[in-house]
Amino acid sequence: MTHPIGIILAGGQATRMGGGDKGALTLGTSTLLNHVIARLSPQVDAIALNANGDPERFAPYALPVVADSIEGFAGPLAGVLAGMDWAASMGAETIVTAAADTPFFPADLVAQLQRAAVGMPHPLVLAATPHPDRNKVRHPTFGLWPVALRDDLRTALQGGVRKVVQWTDSHQGRLAMFPQEAAFFNVNTPDDLKAAEAML
Repeated sequence: MTHPIGIILAGGQATRMGGGDKGALTLGTSTLLNHVIARLSPQVDAIALNANGDPERFAPYALPVVADSIEGFAGPLAGVLAGMDWAASMGAETIVTAAADTPFFPADLVAQLQRAAVGMPHPLVLAATPHPDRNKVRHPTFGLWPVALRDDLRTALQGGVRKVVQWTDSHQGRLAMFPQEAAFFNVNTPDDLKAAEAML
């Protein structure tokens, strides 16, 4: 399997951070988004940002910006679809998504997702981590997605599907297990940002 296209999901509303782009928040000497780009770049062939609104605010990152094609705030699946459509225009077969507010995700994210997808006609895998109380925790903004299913996803979104796992389960999606849940720590609140500084 060749390297996929990377799509960074930066379209969240950041309501618990007071609105705005969480990826622009400072972490260490850089931004959250720069940390995500640096971690994802070696694992993929190209990267685009999924975000809505004025794309010029991302000009410093020198990356393509693809907006949701589904009206209203339809959540991560709309970003996945936007990424699939962009990747299809480049002739790519798969994309990998990562969240713009999760700076410490595994450096072998793509390799592990692809390993879990071996034998699947349409590679569809979400990252997951063990949890002592719930057996496992799925991280639905981190996944490997087949471009071939983009029209199916479009139809599902137009029909009102919003939960990632509802759609992936309908296609017998698999999980790639990662040992440390902290690797998918995401910044939702000011306290989370302080915790990320400590982790950094």
